[in-house]
Amino acid sequence: MSVIGYAPGVYDLFHIGHLNVLRQAREMCDVLVAGVVGDEMVFAAKGVQPFVPLRERLEIVAALDIVDRVHAELTPSKIDAWREVGFDRIFKGDDWRGTAKGDALELQMAGVGAEVVYFPYTVHTSSTQLRRAIKAAAAPVGAVRAVS
Repeated sequence: MSVIGYAPGVYDLFHIGHLNVLRQAREMCDVLVAGVVGDEMVFAAKGVQPFVPLRERLEIVAALDIVDRVHAELTPSKIDAWREVGFDRIFKGDDWRGTAKGDALELQMAGVGAEVVYFPYTVHTSSTQLRRAIKAAAAPVGAVRAVS
Protein backbone atom coordinates (compact mmCIF):
# COMPACT_ATOMS: atom_id res chain seq x y z
CA MET A 1 0.00 0.00 0.00
CA SER A 2 1.34 3.43 -0.96
CA VAL A 3 1.69 6.13 1.67
CA ILE A 4 0.33 9.44 0.40
CA GLY A 5 1.89 12.50 1.98
CA TYR A 6 0.46 16.01 1.94
CA ALA A 7 2.59 19.12 2.41
CA PRO A 8 0.41 22.24 2.51
CA GLY A 9 1.90 25.70 2.27
CA VAL A 10 1.60 29.06 0.61
CA TYR A 11 4.87 28.57 -1.30
CA ASP A 12 5.04 32.29 -2.05
CA LEU A 13 8.51 33.62 -2.81
CA PHE A 14 9.70 30.02 -2.97
CA HIS A 15 12.79 29.57 -0.79
CA ILE A 16 15.01 26.96 0.87
CA GLY A 17 12.59 26.44 3.77
CA HIS A 18 9.91 25.35 1.30
CA LEU A 19 12.35 23.05 -0.47
CA ASN A 20 13.51 21.53 2.84
CA VAL A 21 9.94 20.68 3.87
CA LEU A 22 9.21 19.08 0.51
CA ARG A 23 12.48 17.11 0.52
CA GLN A 24 11.83 15.80 4.04
CA ALA A 25 8.23 14.97 3.18
CA ARG A 26 9.35 13.09 0.06
CA GLU A 27 11.45 10.79 2.24
CA MET A 28 8.41 9.84 4.34
CA CYS A 29 5.89 8.91 1.67
CA ASP A 30 5.51 7.12 -1.65
CA VAL A 31 3.37 9.83 -3.25
CA LEU A 32 3.88 13.48 -2.35
CA VAL A 33 1.09 15.97 -2.91
CA ALA A 34 1.88 19.63 -2.26
CA GLY A 35 -1.12 21.67 -1.17
CA VAL A 36 -0.81 25.25 -2.40
CA VAL A 37 -2.96 27.64 -0.38
CA GLY A 38 -5.23 29.89 -2.47
CA ASP A 39 -4.79 33.66 -2.57
CA GLU A 40 -8.03 34.39 -0.70
CA MET A 41 -7.10 31.85 1.98
CA VAL A 42 -3.69 33.49 2.46
CA PHE A 43 -5.29 36.91 2.86
CA ALA A 44 -7.85 35.58 5.34
CA ALA A 45 -5.20 33.82 7.44
CA LYS A 46 -2.29 36.26 7.22
CA GLY A 47 -3.78 39.57 6.10
CA VAL A 48 -1.48 39.80 3.05
CA GLN A 49 -1.79 38.94 -0.61
CA PRO A 50 0.84 36.57 -1.99
CA PHE A 51 3.35 38.19 -4.34
CA VAL A 52 2.99 35.26 -6.73
CA PRO A 53 -0.57 34.35 -7.81
CA LEU A 54 -1.94 30.88 -7.04
CA ARG A 55 -1.82 29.68 -10.66
CA GLU A 56 1.90 30.48 -10.86
CA ARG A 57 2.69 29.01 -7.43
CA LEU A 58 0.96 25.78 -8.47
CA GLU A 59 3.08 25.66 -11.62
CA ILE A 60 6.33 26.35 -9.74
CA VAL A 61 5.72 23.62 -7.15
CA ALA A 62 4.47 21.13 -9.76
CA ALA A 63 7.74 21.56 -11.67
CA LEU A 64 9.73 20.03 -8.80
CA ASP A 65 10.72 16.41 -9.41
CA ILE A 66 10.12 15.53 -5.75
CA VAL A 67 6.43 16.53 -5.98
CA ASP A 68 4.06 14.04 -7.59
CA ARG A 69 0.95 16.25 -7.63
CA VAL A 70 -0.24 19.65 -6.51
CA HIS A 71 -3.57 20.52 -4.95
CA ALA A 72 -5.07 24.02 -4.77
CA GLU A 73 -6.25 24.51 -1.19
CA LEU A 74 -9.30 26.73 -1.46
CA THR A 75 -10.87 26.19 1.98
CA PRO A 76 -9.34 26.49 5.46
CA SER A 77 -10.29 22.93 6.35
CA LYS A 78 -7.60 20.26 6.22
CA ILE A 79 -10.47 17.76 6.35
CA ASP A 80 -11.59 19.14 2.96
CA ALA A 81 -8.03 18.63 1.68
CA TRP A 82 -8.00 15.10 3.11
CA ARG A 83 -11.31 14.30 1.35
CA GLU A 84 -9.97 15.59 -1.97
CA VAL A 85 -6.42 14.18 -1.76
CA GLY A 86 -6.82 11.12 0.50
CA PHE A 87 -3.47 11.53 2.28
CA ASP A 88 -2.10 9.32 5.06
CA ARG A 89 0.35 11.91 6.45
CA ILE A 90 0.23 15.66 6.60
CA PHE A 91 3.48 17.58 7.06
CA LYS A 92 3.71 20.86 8.97
CA GLY A 93 6.46 23.04 10.39
CA ASP A 94 7.22 22.45 14.05
CA ASP A 95 6.11 26.00 14.81
CA TRP A 96 2.62 24.38 14.85
CA ARG A 97 3.56 21.75 17.46
CA GLY A 98 1.94 22.34 20.85
CA THR A 99 -0.16 25.26 19.61
CA ALA A 100 -3.94 25.47 19.55
CA LYS A 101 -3.97 25.15 15.74
CA GLY A 102 -1.53 22.21 15.84
CA ASP A 103 -3.53 20.44 18.54
CA ALA A 104 -6.75 20.97 16.54
CA LEU A 105 -5.09 19.63 13.40
CA GLU A 106 -3.85 16.54 15.24
CA LEU A 107 -7.35 15.89 16.59
CA GLN A 108 -8.96 16.34 13.16
CA MET A 109 -6.43 14.10 11.43
CA ALA A 110 -6.67 11.39 14.11
CA GLY A 111 -10.40 11.29 13.38
CA VAL A 112 -9.72 10.25 9.77
CA GLY A 113 -6.69 8.08 10.46
CA ALA A 114 -4.06 10.50 9.12
CA GLU A 115 -0.81 11.25 10.92
CA VAL A 116 0.59 14.75 11.53
CA VAL A 117 4.37 14.89 11.06
CA TYR A 118 6.29 18.00 12.10
CA PHE A 119 9.51 19.20 10.51
CA PRO A 120 11.94 21.82 11.85
CA TYR A 121 10.86 25.31 10.81
CA THR A 122 13.53 27.14 8.77
CA VAL A 123 13.95 30.18 11.01
CA HIS A 124 16.68 31.94 9.02
CA THR A 125 14.61 32.14 5.82
CA SER A 126 10.89 32.84 5.67
CA SER A 127 8.51 34.42 3.21
CA THR A 128 7.67 37.01 5.88
CA GLN A 129 11.33 38.03 6.09
CA LEU A 130 11.62 38.13 2.30
CA ARG A 131 8.45 40.24 2.10
CA ARG A 132 9.93 42.74 4.61
CA ALA A 133 13.20 42.92 2.67
CA ILE A 134 11.36 43.57 -0.60
CA LYS A 135 9.24 46.26 1.03
CA ALA A 136 12.33 47.92 2.52
CA ALA A 137 14.17 47.78 -0.81
CA ALA A 138 11.19 49.31 -2.60
CA ALA A 139 10.90 52.23 -0.14
CA PRO A 140 11.33 55.63 -1.82
CA VAL A 141 14.83 57.13 -1.75
CA GLY A 142 15.27 59.19 1.40
CA ALA A 143 12.54 57.34 3.29
CA VAL A 144 13.44 56.02 6.69
CA ARG A 145 13.80 52.25 6.57
CA ALA A 146 12.85 50.21 9.59
CA VAL A 147 15.43 47.72 10.78
CA SER A 148 14.18 44.53 12.38
